[in-house]
Amino acid sequence: MLTNNINYKSLPRLFLSLSLLSILSLFFFFFFFVSNPTHQISQNTPHSNYINVYVADLPRSYNYDLLNLYWTSSSPDSRIPSDPDHTQIHHPPRRKYPPYPENPLIKQYSAEYWLLGDLETHENSRPNSFANRVFNEDDADVVFVPFFATLSAEMELAKGNSLFRKKTPDNEDYKRQREVVDFVKNSLAWKRLGGRDHVFVLTDPVAMWHVRADIAPAILLVVDFGGWFRLDSKSKSLSLTPNGNSSEMVLIQHTQVSLLKDVIVPYTHLLPRLELKHNQKRHNLLYFKGAKHRHRGGLVREKLWYLLVNEPRVIMEEGFPNATGREQSIKGMRSSEFCLHPAGDTPTSCRLFDAIQSLCIPVIVSDNIELPFEGMIDYSEFSVFVAVSDALIPSWLVAHLRSFSRVQRDKFRGKMAEVQPMFVYDSGHADGIGPIPLDGAVNQIWRKIHQKLPVIKETIARDKRKPQGVSNPLRCHCT
Repeated sequence: MLTNNINYKSLPRLFLSLSLLSILSLFFFFFFFVSNPTHQISQNTPHSNYINVYVADLPRSYNYDLLNLYWTSSSPDSRIPSDPDHTQIHHPPRRKYPPYPENPLIKQYSAEYWLLGDLETHENSRPNSFANRVFNEDDADVVFVPFFATLSAEMELAKGNSLFRKKTPDNEDYKRQREVVDFVKNSLAWKRLGGRDHVFVLTDPVAMWHVRADIAPAILLVVDFGGWFRLDSKSKSLSLTPNGNSSEMVLIQHTQVSLLKDVIVPYTHLLPRLELKHNQKRHNLLYFKGAKHRHRGGLVREKLWYLLVNEPRVIMEEGFPNATGREQSIKGMRSSEFCLHPAGDTPTSCRLFDAIQSLCIPVIVSDNIELPFEGMIDYSEFSVFVAVSDALIPSWLVAHLRSFSRVQRDKFRGKMAEVQPMFVYDSGHADGIGPIPLDGAVNQIWRKIHQKLPVIKETIARDKRKPQGVSNPLRCHCT
């Protein structure tokens, strides 16, 4: 009886002990695995609210000291009648963070400056940035290569000589391209993953012109793919014509760029932003300012010019919005309902982003255009897209634009005002160092790179399982 009584009295204590153990087990589970997600996510899994960026240890002579070299030059840009950066001979003091050029031919490609400026800003002054700078390459999602490739190319082009496309010692840009590629490709970071996690800013269509094949595996930030297509006369195939005869077809080699890994970024707008509350009545239907004659896909521009130049309430002007034509461009865009955006030497141009900042509804006549931040922005909500074949029908384009009611046009402009900040690089700091706008272009680019990471990591995994001596073929990823 004594034994039985003792057992019965122990049961509540035993139950209490088991309950306490269960509660403690649940506590440790939630504390270590739920509240602390690092125990669930592997080190190589992209984070949802930031991207880890390591800046390659490239000498300053390829970025900020290259800017100092630009500002100490006494030679104006030979391509424009008035160079705002070299109006007189001056030798400003060297600065740690010099300003970017105001020369419109260079300024329109300033993404490289603002991206690096964000990364160079002290951590305490970067509360809005989506990029988390790390100082150990093993902690990085991507490796940013701080080469001002556009500035380098434009400095060579500004000399007005024919050296740019030549691989000669006198071509300073080619020397810098080669030195940067050799430096980066010899680093352990590049060799570890074959450069697939490296980021190059190539906003100028001719940036890194001579070494593109070397950096093809990397993440390339470009304004469009127009400067990357090339026809290879040796690559031909036979196709059948409608009547059954065979014809020779030249294949386009498109193995260096892909929407799967690369990022389309905006040009830097050259005209000031017009806020919706300051918008006034617009008297013109359609406005265009630019060169009449272009090459390749831009041949459509000249045809459109002759179709539209005599149409009522349509303004067609030749020129570039530099220092002399800037005010004319501001007036033209702000007084017109629509702004024409035909293809030029490349499918897009700075003109599109000037139109957005001017609340002038873009009319895009460019069949092969790629646009920044698609998936984040629905361009059809504030732009009119027209096939080249339709635009070239006499009187069709003007009639089409006149069919949009005032309510529709106002709705377009309202949507445009909402996305204006997404195309602004300027942080408001003359030296590019300081907090960036939360919804500005720099953060949108970091977010877009972040979206590419899963596909890039999958590609890296495929590379690793390939037997030695076997390489993955470069393919065109069509969309």
